[in-house]
Amino acid sequence: MLKKTTLALAGAALFLAWNCLLLLFLWSRPASFPAPPEIPENSRHLPAQLLRLAQDAESELRLQRQLLLQIQLSSRLRRQKTPKPPQISTAAPDPEFPVIPVLVLACDRSSVRRCLDKILLYRPSARRFPVIVSQDCGHAETAAVIASYGRAVAHIRQPDLSDVPVPPEHRKFQGYYRISRHYRWALGQVFRTFRYRAAIVVEDDLEVAPDFFEYFQAVLPLLRGDPTLWCASAWNDNGREGLVDAARAELLYRTDFFPGLGWLLLAELWEELEPKWPAAFWDDWMRQPEQRRGRSCVRPEVSRTMTFGRKGVSHGQFFDQYLKFIKLNDRFVPFTQMDLSYLKKDEYERFFLQQVYSAPEIQLEELQKGTGRDSGPVRLQYRGRDSFKVLAKALGLMDDLKSGVPRAGYRGVVSVVCRGRRVFLAPPSDWTGYDPSWS
Repeated sequence: MLKKTTLALAGAALFLAWNCLLLLFLWSRPASFPAPPEIPENSRHLPAQLLRLAQDAESELRLQRQLLLQIQLSSRLRRQKTPKPPQISTAAPDPEFPVIPVLVLACDRSSVRRCLDKILLYRPSARRFPVIVSQDCGHAETAAVIASYGRAVAHIRQPDLSDVPVPPEHRKFQGYYRISRHYRWALGQVFRTFRYRAAIVVEDDLEVAPDFFEYFQAVLPLLRGDPTLWCASAWNDNGREGLVDAARAELLYRTDFFPGLGWLLLAELWEELEPKWPAAFWDDWMRQPEQRRGRSCVRPEVSRTMTFGRKGVSHGQFFDQYLKFIKLNDRFVPFTQMDLSYLKKDEYERFFLQQVYSAPEIQLEELQKGTGRDSGPVRLQYRGRDSFKVLAKALGLMDDLKSGVPRAGYRGVVSVVCRGRRVFLAPPSDWTGYDPSWS
């Protein structure tokens, strides 16, 4: 419509200009010359006719201008009433400064503001770290909180809010089915629709640390270059105050346990997982040998996320006993200026396993005495599922296993701090692999 109006306006202007030139030409002719006798009488009044035509053209021009102004006003009003679609960059990636979106999964927690405030406070660049909030549930109050951030975040909505068909014995787990469906849809948007090559996944009840973005920016090249890694997580399952060395916040580890709770994955991994994505319990599904396929994640000594969401589909499971005590790192570590090549599998296993099995083996009672005569690392050895759980509980660790893998463990080894000493809870040195029957 606007294009047609512009053409009409241009035509009217051209018509007016031509007639004005013709009128000026006729007026400039000498008045003393009578009209030639062969010209008909009615043609002698041509200047007056041209003048009328010019006036008509000018009226038409004014009409077209008014019409154009009305169209522009109407278009402006429509833009004000219609929300703008999410402004999500699809520019070609810069190898030196890659774009890594942060996908925030939200539902019905208006406290998502606490999560978003810290993300926006600490992110170093809006262009390199766009924030996409994917909302399920259709909760109006939460939607209003997300909308209050304007163009600082992109707000997308899960279109299917229906109940998920579940087996009769899983009726009380409907929430887990909806979460898994939401994850699949949201990750599909990030990798299929917006075509990003990597993404950080955060849930709406997480608070991030000052160096959250620095950490993920530094470990991204590791994921891209080492096929034995399949994720990086900001979370340490055993990261309670007193179980970590807060003075060594730069320490990073490999772990065979999928931590979640603020994690980075590549588009290639999503291409692998999407076709078989589970109907429910997606995080435990990720911990199965069929998905992990012998691969590990990177995790920190001190967590770069903490959870404040006691209320949820898990009804606060583990929150009061473990999760609310997780220490959040409070100082900035310049990971991008550090050499993280020690996390590559071969190099890591050389120094980590040597450190573990060169540490003297002691008994739990000796550790609990805390004589202080030796502050070096020590090893507590377990030989089966039951002995692992006894030692883990005594140390204050999370003692559950998923597909036989202990939380934060690597090759069966869990590294923690106890009474100011580094303690390796480890299987025998001839360890041959995880036993899924331990779960």
